[in-house]
Amino acid sequence: MAESTRDIGNRGEDLAAAYLESKDWLLFDRNYRFEKAEVDIVATDRNYIVFVEVKFRADTYFGTPEEHVTPQKEANIKKAAEAWIYERKMDTAVVRFDIISIVQKGNEAPQITHFEDAFR
Repeated sequence: MAESTRDIGNRGEDLAAAYLESKDWLLFDRNYRFEKAEVDIVATDRNYIVFVEVKFRADTYFGTPEEHVTPQKEANIKKAAEAWIYERKMDTAVVRFDIISIVQKGNEAPQITHFEDAFR
């Protein structure tokens, strides 16, 4: 049976979470939703609260994963980030928005590219 889009997304997010944890990041949240906005991973990197968008693809035929983060998607991530910070009363937090791009062809090792401060 073929993997669902959600299963594929979860696999990508699991790879990204493991990658961030290997860099000694503390993960606060996954798949945080506010209204129709969502952020894949919320973590901390030194003094930053980092909101991470994960893009996972089996190939780059239709472009690299990070190319699929549209201005609309960025706006949704920012909306979710604002809500996350507000709910936790962390108004003074220094935030950053990263993208983790993952390409994994079949059973090959995943190629993970981390774009820090990918958008503002």
